[in-house]
Amino acid sequence: MLGIHSPETSSEAEAQNVRDNVKETGLKFPILIDNGKATWNSWGNSMWPAVYLIDKKGRIRYWWFGELNWKEAGGQKLLEQRIGELLEEPSD
Repeated sequence: MLGIHSPETSSEAEAQNVRDNVKETGLKFPILIDNGKATWNSWGNSMWPAVYLIDKKGRIRYWWFGELNWKEAGGQKLLEQRIGELLEEPSD
């Protein structure tokens, strides 16, 4: 798992603010700070957050744009299921 943080506001561009938030929320994976939005632009993102699930062969298999559970959308549950499916696939 890898997080890529593309700030929406000037305070979100401050590396220490990102570090503090990561510590506060207990995230345990590496997070790249993309203040120039190079990755954001390369992937054609248009909203926060954007979640991509990539399979063992490096292919994008699933994605979700926007808050996972906004208005009870069920995105977190769906992505957890998809992650399980991807983990069960054989490695070639």
